[in-house]
Amino acid sequence: MSPETKTRRTFCRLCAASCGLSIDVEDNRIVAVSGDREHAMSRGYTCVKGRNIAAQWNHPERLRTSLRRGEGGFEAIGSAAALDEVAARLSAIRDAHGPHAIASFCGTAAYFSAPAVPVSRAWHAGLGSRSRYSTMTIDQASKIIAVMNSGTWGGGPHSFASADVIMLVGSNPFVSALHQMGGPPGFRPTALREAKDRGLEVIVVDPRRTETARMADLHLPVKPGQDAALIAGMIRLILSEELHDAAFCEEHVDGLDALREAVEPFTPEVVAARAGIESDLLVRATRMFAEGPRGVAGSGTGPDMAPHPHLSEQLLLALNSICGRWSREGEKVGVPSVLTPDLPRPAQVIPKELLPPELNDAANAERSRIRGVRQVFNEMPTAVLPDEILTPGEGQVRALVVVGANPVACWPDQARTIEALSALDLLVCVDVVPSETTQLADYVIAPRHSLERTDLSSYQDMLWEEPFAQFTEPVIEPEGDLVEDWQVFVGLARRMGSPIELAGGVVESEDEDTLSVLEKIYPATKISLRKIAEYEGGHVFEEVAPVVGPPIPGVEGRLRVASEQAIAELGDVAREGEGAGDEFTHLLAVRRLKHVANSVGRDFPKSAEAGRHNAAYLHPDELAALGVRDGDLIEIESADGCIDAVVEADADVRPGVVSMAHGFGRPSASGDVTGDTRKVGSSTARLISSADSLDPLIAMPRFSAIPVRLRASG
Repeated sequence: MSPETKTRRTFCRLCAASCGLSIDVEDNRIVAVSGDREHAMSRGYTCVKGRNIAAQWNHPERLRTSLRRGEGGFEAIGSAAALDEVAARLSAIRDAHGPHAIASFCGTAAYFSAPAVPVSRAWHAGLGSRSRYSTMTIDQASKIIAVMNSGTWGGGPHSFASADVIMLVGSNPFVSALHQMGGPPGFRPTALREAKDRGLEVIVVDPRRTETARMADLHLPVKPGQDAALIAGMIRLILSEELHDAAFCEEHVDGLDALREAVEPFTPEVVAARAGIESDLLVRATRMFAEGPRGVAGSGTGPDMAPHPHLSEQLLLALNSICGRWSREGEKVGVPSVLTPDLPRPAQVIPKELLPPELNDAANAERSRIRGVRQVFNEMPTAVLPDEILTPGEGQVRALVVVGANPVACWPDQARTIEALSALDLLVCVDVVPSETTQLADYVIAPRHSLERTDLSSYQDMLWEEPFAQFTEPVIEPEGDLVEDWQVFVGLARRMGSPIELAGGVVESEDEDTLSVLEKIYPATKISLRKIAEYEGGHVFEEVAPVVGPPIPGVEGRLRVASEQAIAELGDVAREGEGAGDEFTHLLAVRRLKHVANSVGRDFPKSAEAGRHNAAYLHPDELAALGVRDGDLIEIESADGCIDAVVEADADVRPGVVSMAHGFGRPSASGDVTGDTRKVGSSTARLISSADSLDPLIAMPRFSAIPVRLRASG
């Protein structure tokens, strides 16, 4: 190592895992990236994406200045001048059409920038615009709806560290690095092996024998879209065999009799036929989970992107509740959360009125003009945004600010998405490199890369089971006319005469330092941000050790395991058929890939097994039946579209299933895919129509369990 080399400790912000990174820097250039072996949480682990993060920082098309669309294409413009012009155009739109005509969409990169989403929310509040959208309503909203309908237990769920058994439904943390409360940490895969060594039993429900399923004691290879039926069957068996925690249910649960009646049709034989598994496997898994006595059932994005996502999530919460899988008085709180206030964590249900607005039904009263679908998490549903743009009338969205996202690649119904984005009066993108979406923009604002900005480990704070927090200064000094993503919203607000008011005060100017803005976002942390900032590489603050307290006298509330919505939908599921139907032969199921996170990483230097084409994985027997081999092209046709895809054999995929990722595909302005499918990838979003593939409550898109038919291409 050269004497001029400096090693800086930071954390990765390409996905939710927030793994610690060790960055070697020479002359303001990254020369090496590795996992931080001293990091208390990831302990040296990082995935292929994290190790390739320098490829994004030093991307050949990296934006070093903002761009404005002119008559001959894009031209460079200073960031301050770009914000001047954007603010003037937004002000004109607001004056002519009202605040709801101005929308924003925050993507993956925005969520992993601690100030970005909170400041964007404050921007909308200052404008008086309800038109906030994000990736959350593409793959995560059902978890929020389930909590709203079921209630929130003050002590939180059982921790992974204390679990005897866990069940993972449509979750593959070995690849996705995502994990739910009480589940194995994606930032340290060895934790699951270590837990199994101490006796943890693992159940995985997934159409594929995933990397995580290979570690399981039981793998239930359920047909895509049958998650709700399977969980209902487990609940029925637990109640019929009286394996539930009767004392906990008596004291804290409402709706048990209604739930018992609603799941009665889901016998082991019926569920086995529906899910395509052996009935004795279902019975073994159910009894294993019920016997616990500690541990939780949770999900990834698999069931949330399939039919009946809200029901699946509500049934998972009901399963945890009837088994009493919530922390009791005197136990250690599973997620200590350094960045939240030091409030009591009582062993009881928290009344709705005491919950934050994101989890409170009453604070999510707005309805879309399109189908009347509801607001959730204080956001409007992303899947109806194209129609909000294209449908004339009061409240029509006419301007959109996109931060850290690529809607053309990630929204459902790609052709409709392109039509909508092209119809906007103003499209502004904030992104570090050009994308399919920036090609349609009027302005592209060049932001700092994650390694060039001050940041805080805010996302993982709600998941870490240790009182860990990490603050990071920039690892690399930015070169070029770059801004931080939060500065875009503050700069626009200042120019438009609207406030940015955070919990800890008003942000007056985009020139304010990021740490002071973070202090206004988090004004009542258990450990001050200034103290957290003293520890390069993060720190475990042992003094933060919350314990579940006694119930608060006079506070009433019970866990609801049978909402009206869930009971009605269970009846619908009981009457449904199974499989893809007569017209189609397969079900397309969503999956994660190691080398990408949504649409990020497709053009990183790839590992030997990774490709850029988003392969369609099929069981080897099915390749033979189609008369194709690895690397051939096949056509995948749904009721709403048809795509080409490169086929690859995978014996871990159950027959009748096509396994593909989302977030790929490079369309032209006309909506046609351009270039070689093997290079640009296949977009599963083209198989979904916004007219008929969305759920009626909040328009969650059906990215998984899509009925399709296959044929050899050309």
